[in-house]
Amino acid sequence: MALADIRQPSDLRGLNHSQLEELSGEIRDFIVAAVAETGGHLGSNLGAVELTLALHRVFESPRDAILWDTGHQSYVHKLVTGRRGGFSQLRQAGGLSGYPSREESVHDFIENSHASTVLSYAHGMAVARDNGQNSDRRHVVAVIGDGSLTGGMAYEALNNLGHSKSRVIIVLNDNGRSYAPTVSNLTHQPHPLEETSDMPRPRDRFTRRLSRTLTNVRLNPVYVQRQRRLEKWLHDLPVLGPQAERGLEAIKAGIREYLQPTAFFEALGVRYVGPVDGHNFAELEHALNAAAARSEEGPIVVHVLTQKGRGYSPAEDDDEKHLHDAPVFDPVSGPPKSVPTGYTQAFADALIKEAQSDQRIVAITAAMPGPTGLIAFESHFPDRFFDVGIAEQHAVTFAAGLAMGGMRPVVALYSTFLNRAWDQLVYDVALHRLPVVFCLDRAGITGDDGPSHHGIYDMALLSKVPGMRVLAPSSAQDLQQMLHDAMALADTGPVVIRYPKGNARQVSEHDVGSGLHARRMASDPSKKLCILAVGKMVGAAEQAVAALSHSGVHVTLWDVRSCVPADVAMIHDAAAHRHIITIEDGIRDGGIGFLLADAITSATSAQSPDIRVLGLPTRFIPHAKPDVILAKLGLDAAGIERSVRDTIALP
Repeated sequence: MALADIRQPSDLRGLNHSQLEELSGEIRDFIVAAVAETGGHLGSNLGAVELTLALHRVFESPRDAILWDTGHQSYVHKLVTGRRGGFSQLRQAGGLSGYPSREESVHDFIENSHASTVLSYAHGMAVARDNGQNSDRRHVVAVIGDGSLTGGMAYEALNNLGHSKSRVIIVLNDNGRSYAPTVSNLTHQPHPLEETSDMPRPRDRFTRRLSRTLTNVRLNPVYVQRQRRLEKWLHDLPVLGPQAERGLEAIKAGIREYLQPTAFFEALGVRYVGPVDGHNFAELEHALNAAAARSEEGPIVVHVLTQKGRGYSPAEDDDEKHLHDAPVFDPVSGPPKSVPTGYTQAFADALIKEAQSDQRIVAITAAMPGPTGLIAFESHFPDRFFDVGIAEQHAVTFAAGLAMGGMRPVVALYSTFLNRAWDQLVYDVALHRLPVVFCLDRAGITGDDGPSHHGIYDMALLSKVPGMRVLAPSSAQDLQQMLHDAMALADTGPVVIRYPKGNARQVSEHDVGSGLHARRMASDPSKKLCILAVGKMVGAAEQAVAALSHSGVHVTLWDVRSCVPADVAMIHDAAAHRHIITIEDGIRDGGIGFLLADAITSATSAQSPDIRVLGLPTRFIPHAKPDVILAKLGLDAAGIERSVRDTIALP
């Protein structure tokens, strides 16, 4: 059967395994072609083809809820649930989301693009089902993996699932990766489906075969029934019963520990089955059917081994991330090697330079060394680089401990992911006034990945943290200066530098600020209107001011640079104008503009100037190209020019 004939999950159930293998190849070709046209997540989806098909053959979605953690691995799920035609607009404005979307399909239950959350969703849905809500739902299936078990929230959920005996089937998609190689002792090293140059030793072949044999035995319901009868018989033995029962458990535990390291799940009250070959339909369906048959007993993990990027040689050969994500590319040759650009590259170069002269500097990231620009730092300073996995909370408090010990930690995260470590940032770092520097990539509107990835909350949140300094560069050169200055500023507490995705504005050395000072870029002698622009908005404001100047309209323009604390000289200069416009690419409500407006009002003894605050609305903003989104919101050069003309009543 061709992919074109698959319109709903039930269409898969009449296929034999040979037909499924042919379909898997067609799906991989389709995904490569689609992502080549639009960009998107590639490696994770290529590795989940057989697993997704098996899930939809064994379970009946949407009656059975299949929940996807790290939803970037859901492209195959979208294909088999009737959305093949939407892939031409994948991640485009008004088109198909790159993640599960409740608006798109009844088969999508959670809009999940942040990792380690699915087990908590599953626990809640299972409890609701068992309490009479959605009582026709048979199974709740949580697919977790691609590094998500490095996140602490997953362990919290596992603990509660095991304790409550909630009927949840957990599918651990173990591809040995998060974004970069997974940082965890839960994965096998080397990953069993990764190619190695050495043949396995006879002992290794034996233990793998024995492990798989025991897995098959434990999947057999007859074995389970006999095991329980044996345990009861031993327990009822006179005098020696309890000791005999414990002895049997010890023997079983010892075998599990030797052959199946990940059987730690059972210590949490979650039964474990595996590992299962995630590219073998017979093994997958046998394991999933057995898990479904045993689901009444409580939570069970089916450990599935997959290969990220499978079936597409450029992805298989990418040692860093197996083409986890990719821009538009030629599917024949594959995407070019991913390298940092723009602000990310400026940060990468500056951090290495600072670390060469300061032995205290260390770098920390949460499973994203490549996207945050730290690959080169790791190469230069392997002992001073720490990838903690998908564990932002740990990353921040780990940095606090390093700072307490005399180091200068630099924590490099995406802006949106820092939200996950808010408590740690406030109470573990700021409360202790520790010298930690946070470098937040992808701040502001990020575009194709949609509302979960826009970094729009950082300024509004961080500006409320006592003692926090919040810096926003407007050029690559200014970012490098800010990182240099931050190492000294951190002596008195934490510093945040936030910068956007994409190309960086380039300026000469004479157009770079310093310290906590703002920089005046243009002056209006008549003091009619002043623009205070933050970060990326400086470039758009500069273009607007130039266009206005050609029309004979002069405007004072300040590059705010230091959002908190604001430069007093800038505040007093702005207060002398009749009209003021503040512009930021963070949420307007509670953002930097209102802080600046309050400071200006407080600094004015005469009549307060008219102040207009421009920023992002407090709503979830769908995916589209950043420039398209900013233009619609009036935050591009043309929009800023219109705001100026409206403010001072110009035609």
